[in-house]
Amino acid sequence: MKQQYDISVPLTAIAYALAILYTVLFLCLLPFDRQTVARRDFIVYWATGQQLVHHGNPYDPAALNQIERDAGFSGGASYYMRNAPWALPLALPLGYSSPMAAALPWSLLMLGLLVASVRILWKLLGSPGNHREWLGFCFPPALWCVLLGQTSVFLLFGFTLFLRLHKTRPFAAGAALWLCSIKPHLFLPFVLVLLLWIVLTRGYRILAGGVAAMAAGSLVTTWIDPAAWSQYAYYMRTSVVTREFTPCFGDLLRDSIHPAWEWLAFVPAILGCLWALVYFWPRRHRWDWLEHGGLLMLVSLLVAPFGWIFDQSLAIPAILFAAARTPSRAALSVLALIYILVEFQLVHFDLHSAAYLWPAPAWLIWYLFARASCRRPGSIPSPASPSLSR
Repeated sequence: MKQQYDISVPLTAIAYALAILYTVLFLCLLPFDRQTVARRDFIVYWATGQQLVHHGNPYDPAALNQIERDAGFSGGASYYMRNAPWALPLALPLGYSSPMAAALPWSLLMLGLLVASVRILWKLLGSPGNHREWLGFCFPPALWCVLLGQTSVFLLFGFTLFLRLHKTRPFAAGAALWLCSIKPHLFLPFVLVLLLWIVLTRGYRILAGGVAAMAAGSLVTTWIDPAAWSQYAYYMRTSVVTREFTPCFGDLLRDSIHPAWEWLAFVPAILGCLWALVYFWPRRHRWDWLEHGGLLMLVSLLVAPFGWIFDQSLAIPAILFAAARTPSRAALSVLALIYILVEFQLVHFDLHSAAYLWPAPAWLIWYLFARASCRRPGSIPSPASPSLSR
């Protein structure tokens, strides 16, 4: 009988090759091109670090605009750090060097956190010998986060540490979630379920770890810039940045009905929280964060009130969990095709484009499809699935 051709192999190879090619070319170019450094999101973290080092206001749009343009930024609107003050210590070290000197180490740090996160997750999954961990290393939103110098990989690392430590070192697991507080709007259904789970399981050491880390971060911020809290509050009151369109369904709903009604962006998140309660409650006595937390995170990303494609780095735990277990070649082929399409968009579309609305539901739909394939008669839902290279 003639052996059926496995299309998942060439599709996956193409997805991997494109991801690696973009990353290597960019990192090789980064130390030598001033414009490449200045037009990335990295420049706002560097400019914020400059303000902190020189005791300036890290949320002053005019000052940041001047610093970024002096560094070579030539775009229309300048970038501003929108994170709450407890994230400022991450930007402080950048202020002690030039943008050219800091850009490559910053991107390599993001790449290192990505690699560490995937390796930790793969060990949690039993280190199946099918080499599908490369689906995490080459995940397009995460690599784009590395290239832009964004901070979403910090969130992925914190989430991964929580999954790794919550059973054995709950205090440290809670402390790791401080990294997720850099962009708390991405975790609304997740946080609701987490708090319920802590109460039901009396896992208060996780809560204590999170509170302790937040307190420590806030103290460091206050030591660096005591006025940061009032400066941030003024910035949020006077800025129109919350009305900016980002490719997520919350902003789409707001802009479709009434752009000035910012609360509309939270309607999907409210519905997502209600779904999370319905999903969690019947599973509360057998809740497993590695198995159930991935789907919860995918829904949290889908209903986030605002967000960007690189924030979907947080989908990696769910993608790896399903990919490690699915025996379906069709599922792997579809996933590789999604990777290729996202890689194409990242090169050809502006990040504000509504064209980026589809990846978040695509990860969710693929996850459900891959998990369903593990439950079909005759399937073997174990980490030791056939290798893509065979």
